[in-house]
Amino acid sequence: MDTFNQRNLQNLVSVQILKGHCSKVLAVDFSHDGQMLASASDDKTIKIWSLLTNQEHCTLKGHGESSWFGSVNTVAFSPNSKTLASGSDDKTIKLWDVQTVQEIHTFTGHEEKVYSVAFSPDGKILASGSQDKTVKLWSLEKRKEIASFHGFTDDVLSVVFSPDGKILAGGSKDKNIKILYLTKQQVQTIKTDDDWFANINSLAFSPDGKILVSGSQNKKIKLWDMNTGAEIRTLIGHENDVCSVAFHPNGKILASGSKDKTVKLWQVVNGKEICTYQGADDAVYTVAFSPDGQQLAAGSGDKKMILYSCLDMS
Repeated sequence: MDTFNQRNLQNLVSVQILKGHCSKVLAVDFSHDGQMLASASDDKTIKIWSLLTNQEHCTLKGHGESSWFGSVNTVAFSPNSKTLASGSDDKTIKLWDVQTVQEIHTFTGHEEKVYSVAFSPDGKILASGSQDKTVKLWSLEKRKEIASFHGFTDDVLSVVFSPDGKILAGGSKDKNIKILYLTKQQVQTIKTDDDWFANINSLAFSPDGKILVSGSQNKKIKLWDMNTGAEIRTLIGHENDVCSVAFHPNGKILASGSKDKTVKLWQVVNGKEICTYQGADDAVYTVAFSPDGQQLAAGSGDKKMILYSCLDMS
């Protein structure tokens, strides 16, 4: 990895632009089989894209049909790639059958906007974070809420499961990260920063579960040791809010998207910036790596997605 620099990495990358949304692209997620990409938008729709053709496969509509408020803030594929979950300003979470592209269930229970959803690694539980300051757990089998956590003092903007499914992390506007040890029924709080603008916009676990990364409104990216809860290092380089963070499957590379209209790649081992991509014309709200690590998707306020391909990061 020490041989990487901005010029030679950019030479390894081809770029495709996916257009179709009528407003901001707020979330993206790759299916675990690597065949599809889902995008969620402020235009109240979800789109599923075929990665074989890089063409739109379908558009899912249902959020906000009875309300002015229907922005889709989050989207996630189940581990078997057969189900898609979405959360919206309309306070609901919807489940979609990927094969039939039909809505199969709606979870209601949050009292405000749903900002983030995440499947447990075994696909049995869905977690959600909301403007109502709670994290909820939903049984996919029983189709009902099974737990609710009320320890936050502000909006919960991001939820993520550890790779082994034993831990759920939640990041909030209250500047704190809550580590929920599900098997032990214990909660640990990580106070990330005293900065007024330290809202936690995004969280991601490393593939081995040993590191948690947070992206914040104060332009910082922080790496946390999950054994001790201590900060490992802070990555500085973005000039505006860090909206999204994602680990490469090899655990050596971190991607971040920012309101400064850039996507950055970082070396995890030393925190050094590898390169910066400036293809977006507006804020980059979301980034995600494909399961094989050969593609990186970024969604932007300019209504488009940028798909970086042929990433050689072995």
